[in-house]
Amino acid sequence: MKINFEVSSVINASQNQIFDAWLDSDQHSAMTGGKAVVTKTPGESFVAWDGYIEGRNIELESGTRILQHWRTSEFEDSDNDSLLEVLLEAHDNGTVVTIRHSNLPEHGMQYKQGWVDNYFDPMKEYFAKNQLD
Repeated sequence: MKINFEVSSVINASQNQIFDAWLDSDQHSAMTGGKAVVTKTPGESFVAWDGYIEGRNIELESGTRILQHWRTSEFEDSDNDSLLEVLLEAHDNGTVVTIRHSNLPEHGMQYKQGWVDNYFDPMKEYFAKNQLD
């Protein structure tokens, strides 16, 4: 059975700041604490969290949506890539970041809390320290 879930958080930054940081290697690395080599080009591959995460950009809608094939080193070779959709929506206190993660293998529910612990919480700290224009 494939696992699907959605998780959201409000981040005190603009949609464009978050979009740009997610797709910039230096900012993504600083934002999460794990080395990332990412790109703003659809069709290109990326790695994050010191190689734990890898995938490929599918669709990028500036400031609003990122769609990627996504997998970790815990996936079996026989597992298909999961689908990661990052939605960015303006909010009075910044941006609502919604992660829709689908087509995960059976152990995939662990990633739901992982998005909170390894992305949302560090992102809140990063953007609080780095009030970017």
